[in-house]
Amino acid sequence: MRIYEAEANDALYARLISLSADWEAEDSCRGYRTNTEEDLRGRRIFVAEEDGEIVGYLFGLTETAKQRSSVLEKGEGYFEIEELYVIPFRRSQGVGRQLFAFAETSAREAGLRQLMLSTATKDWKRVLHFYLDELGMEFWNARLFKGLT
Repeated sequence: MRIYEAEANDALYARLISLSADWEAEDSCRGYRTNTEEDLRGRRIFVAEEDGEIVGYLFGLTETAKQRSSVLEKGEGYFEIEELYVIPFRRSQGVGRQLFAFAETSAREAGLRQLMLSTATKDWKRVLHFYLDELGMEFWNARLFKGLT
């Protein structure tokens, strides 16, 4: 498997949009919708490729903290992971872990101090286990909801 930062082009956008449509069809994340080219433009895109096919991707933006928080000083740079996706039959085989590690190394080399992400998954126990226990992230905050009918 090859993990790398991809050069943005129309073919890459089309493939990622197709994969995100598959993700939407899984109905595994609250409110998830298929990406558009606009969602991808200007993002750093990392892909996991096997036999010429993308089996996973991670994309996000380099940001600067606008104000001081409990984890960042004002003006400090960080990488905000917007999506991390692995095709179903390649899950639990280390693809997501390798994508994350590659993005982490790239962010560190760019002088960034933090990686951040949010998730709206329906399978939060498994996803939190992945991010906290397997990737070594720290829990910062939670946003909970309860529908009122």
